[in-house]
Amino acid sequence: MSKSRRNVRFPHRNSERRPSVSSDVSDAPSEPSSPSKNGAVSKQSTIPEEKPAQSEYEKKKQTFITRTIWTFVMIAGFFIALFSGHIYIIGLVTAIQIVSFKEVVAIANVPSKEKNLRFTKTLNWYFLATTMYFLYGESVIYYFKHILLVDKVLLPLAAHHRFISFSLYVMGFVFFVGSLQKRHYRFQFTQFAWTHMALYLIIVQAHFVMNNIFEGMIWFFLPAALVITNDIFAYVCGITFGRTQLIQLSPKKTVEGFLGAWICTIIFGYFMTNVLMRYKYFICPVNDLGANVLTGLQCDLNPVFVPQPFSLELFGLDKTFWIEPMQFHILGFATFASLIAPFGGFFASGLKRTFNIKDFGESIPGHGGITDRMDCQFIMGFFAFMYYHSFIAVYKASVGDIIETAINGLSVDEQLEVVRGLGKYLYNQGAVSETILDCLASELKRR
Repeated sequence: MSKSRRNVRFPHRNSERRPSVSSDVSDAPSEPSSPSKNGAVSKQSTIPEEKPAQSEYEKKKQTFITRTIWTFVMIAGFFIALFSGHIYIIGLVTAIQIVSFKEVVAIANVPSKEKNLRFTKTLNWYFLATTMYFLYGESVIYYFKHILLVDKVLLPLAAHHRFISFSLYVMGFVFFVGSLQKRHYRFQFTQFAWTHMALYLIIVQAHFVMNNIFEGMIWFFLPAALVITNDIFAYVCGITFGRTQLIQLSPKKTVEGFLGAWICTIIFGYFMTNVLMRYKYFICPVNDLGANVLTGLQCDLNPVFVPQPFSLELFGLDKTFWIEPMQFHILGFATFASLIAPFGGFFASGLKRTFNIKDFGESIPGHGGITDRMDCQFIMGFFAFMYYHSFIAVYKASVGDIIETAINGLSVDEQLEVVRGLGKYLYNQGAVSETILDCLASELKRR
């Protein structure tokens, strides 16, 4: 083999390199194709510099398209569930709270794999199941006690529901204490506290959203629509005439957008309420889980949906006008959705900054996680429940209340006497025939 030649210069190679470092080219960056002294064309080009810009543009374009498509998918899915019936909305809320819990717990659950703690995630899901069993059971028993309390199988579960729920929680608590490992106490107790915080902020508040559905679809849809509307107008008003920063957690939020969205949300709420009050499907409490927007519901209207006379004598005017009281209540709903509910979003922003993450998850392409979209909705639903039961709900004895009182407060003989009395009353009112009354009397004599 021939020896490699060292210290041998190749003039043609040097001549190729010189133009790239020549003073003429470096002095004229605005002319990338200008020739150098030896006539060579400069290799400097703006194309490599434009590629990152094009790549960023394409990325933003793709994100915008994905975000837009999934926005319409979510809107369509929401309204399909809304019009299909209460049971579908309940299923939707259930799915949302489970996914939100998963996203929030996952933020602090990653180190458990590194620490070889196998039961951390299992305990999280166990406490979730226990909490949902308790809260869902409370709602079902409250709204459907007239069905549960007369069923032979379901009666013991309904009567002892709270003790069963407590026993399930205690089992999880004991298992947690038994799973504590040396050198991991701080982490495990942090996980325990984090899980319970997520249960309260997500599952418990979503429970009140569920109760709003049972009270009437309007108490679920209207608060959710107000939050969405406020978020949209806060953005529109902010980019239009926003100047003053509102809060450091969200640098893009402005005081002008905050207040402008408040006014727009009140206006939207007034007109939306006027539309929803025309349909009993929205304003009637659920008495048939199989009902949908086509079949509708029937009920005695809550007084807030019935026009009432209001006098203007307080303002020195001798005039009276008729308006539904709900139009005044919407001011409270819109104000909370505009001035308080956004702080749920600020809280979520602070939480994400704490863990240095952009989104809670990737459940919705282009939007991040479910929690990123629901951060204001949970506290708004909680408020709607409290406001409704404090100022709007009409309390009266229901069939379930009467049955519960008879079962828990009367002996068997007293219950039979109530049945005899009701039978005679219904016969006198013409609701039942004499044959049915005689059959009932003969059966009761055997007791």
